[in-house]
Amino acid sequence: MRVAEIFYSIQGEGMLVGMPSVFVRTSGCNLRCRWCDTKYASWNPEGENVGLEEILAEVHRHPASHVVLTGGEPMVAKEIHELAAALHTAGKHITIETAGTVPPEGIPCDLASLSPKLSNSTPASGEISEAWIEQHDSRRTQPDVLAAWMENYAYQLKFVVSDDGDMEEIEALLEAVESGVPADRVLLMPEGTEPDTLRSRTEWVVGLCQEKGYRFCPRLHIELFGNTRGT
Repeated sequence: MRVAEIFYSIQGEGMLVGMPSVFVRTSGCNLRCRWCDTKYASWNPEGENVGLEEILAEVHRHPASHVVLTGGEPMVAKEIHELAAALHTAGKHITIETAGTVPPEGIPCDLASLSPKLSNSTPASGEISEAWIEQHDSRRTQPDVLAAWMENYAYQLKFVVSDDGDMEEIEALLEAVESGVPADRVLLMPEGTEPDTLRSRTEWVVGLCQEKGYRFCPRLHIELFGNTRGT
């Protein structure tokens, strides 16, 4: 499995924010989000091929019961099902951070952190090849795949929002996936990779959450450590 990094930190986003966790970041992604903050695991995948036993040994080196499989897109990683099964056997709580474009197919998972990509994620012309732009747009939202995750796992739906206009797109997708999604399972996170940018957008995202009853999703790791690897 190609791995960009394995590190011990705290969960900075979502319902388990603040939880000490080991992060296994696989390298490779089937999308090319404009605002991606881990391009070294997606746009320009880095990392070495690491065997399962070596990954597990590094995970067990840390005193955390929670493991986060992230990327890139971990669901396209070779042997991701085998890794999740081994972590499950070891008694770890497994969060899978995924865009929800690849079916789960029974993978062990305690929390599916689903992050469907809105149109604000599409790269601008000239940033990347037109072929990748078309591929990104055709893949970024897969309602049937999201429904398969939501029907079989505890989940959270985490949306990166850029402006008020994103709400119409979010609510259309929620309706397409499943009627009656609990509001506390929908998380809105301001776009940004710098503390000052996030703070400047926090007030209006909080306002959206108050209006709709959704959760506000901070990026605690950026507030604590900045936009740096291994955090």
